[in-house]
Amino acid sequence: MKIAVVAFFVIAQCGAFAPAHYSRTVTSSTLLGAKEKGGTSKELDLPCADECAISKYPNLPESIHPGVLSGQAQMDLLNHAKEHGYAIPAVNCVSNSGINACLEAARKNDAPIIIQFSSGGSQFYGGKGLDNSNYRAAIAGAVSGAFHVRTMAEQYGVPVILHTDHCAKKLLPWIDGLLSASERYYEQHGEPLFSSHMIDLSEEPIEENIEICKEYLTRMDKIGILLEMELGITGGEEDGVDNSDRPIEDLYSKPEEIYQVYEELMKISDKFTVAAAFGNVHGVYSPGNVKLEPKILSRAQDYISEKLGDKAPADKKPVAFVFHGGSGSDVADIQEAIGYGVIKMNIDTDTQWSYWEGIKNFETKYHDYLQTQIGNPDGPDKPNKKYYDPRESMRAAEVNTVARLGKSYADLKCQNILGLGEVEPADNVLGPRRGGLPV
Repeated sequence: MKIAVVAFFVIAQCGAFAPAHYSRTVTSSTLLGAKEKGGTSKELDLPCADECAISKYPNLPESIHPGVLSGQAQMDLLNHAKEHGYAIPAVNCVSNSGINACLEAARKNDAPIIIQFSSGGSQFYGGKGLDNSNYRAAIAGAVSGAFHVRTMAEQYGVPVILHTDHCAKKLLPWIDGLLSASERYYEQHGEPLFSSHMIDLSEEPIEENIEICKEYLTRMDKIGILLEMELGITGGEEDGVDNSDRPIEDLYSKPEEIYQVYEELMKISDKFTVAAAFGNVHGVYSPGNVKLEPKILSRAQDYISEKLGDKAPADKKPVAFVFHGGSGSDVADIQEAIGYGVIKMNIDTDTQWSYWEGIKNFETKYHDYLQTQIGNPDGPDKPNKKYYDPRESMRAAEVNTVARLGKSYADLKCQNILGLGEVEPADNVLGPRRGGLPV
């Protein structure tokens, strides 16, 4: 890579944390952005062929392109999902291996994907050896993950919404840091670093929840970032937040509350989604333990449409809903919720298990080769390096996760959306013929 390109890469990444007075001159070529100029691949002089090089997809609006979406392109994708009756899987990631599995699954299913980071996942991405005072590690980790997604999404040829998950009131400084990074990135590139952020103030009084969300939406809308807000409580436990003992009535949102949110946020921008509660639970739970009530979403759409009167959209689905606690849910409930305007479903627990299961199965398959560095069933002097090479077990985890995400894509009716057809097998990869292990 040319020295000038390397220098630009350093400037582009460090720019997210540059002092307030720093500003690179914004040229017309910079503002053209990913759709016309090839985005990160163009800027870093990376090879970009086949799907990576296309400017639009056969089956989607022209604004939607390979790479990270924001602004109107993101809205066009979400509106397309609502109009055509599918939801996009949103996967929490804690490593670049997990991100790559998501991108591979998206291309394999010919579909978009939402990649998201929680505060804890962001901190892990930055490294548990880095001090997290003032959310330093969580901010740096999320920014690092964002650049990985931006670099690789175009190479896989898929559209990605880059999101951050639950941000409770105490975590707002984390989002403040990421918004500052996006504002700096916007000055340089004409688009934000992230696509969207979730502000989760569901444990606060609804009036406070709405007022704080309005403040953040005002800031986000200026640079094309979407706000996801939570209304009502998602049960269970995730990322250190335990709602397993909350009263059952807290798990169900009221149509009047959803309308109150819609009415207030629409005064600022239409770039928002609502994670309403209809019995959702984070984590693993036995069927029947908590009853999902997707019709809550339908009643809310009807109620708001009636309030809007002639201003209601033709499909009578004014709200774009988000399905939290989606892992382990019954397919019938998932697809019913999609019919009521759900355009995004979070998946964390199931992909955590699929990643671990891939490693577990790998260890079982090659157990006798993974006990010592030298010596295995093939002979006492035989080396085992290729078996304990971390790439092998991690790849097994990725393959298993790609397969699990295939089920999610099918459940969400989110397959063959882009119109690219089947993906060709990758060339020149380390397979069995070159010493790689079959997984």
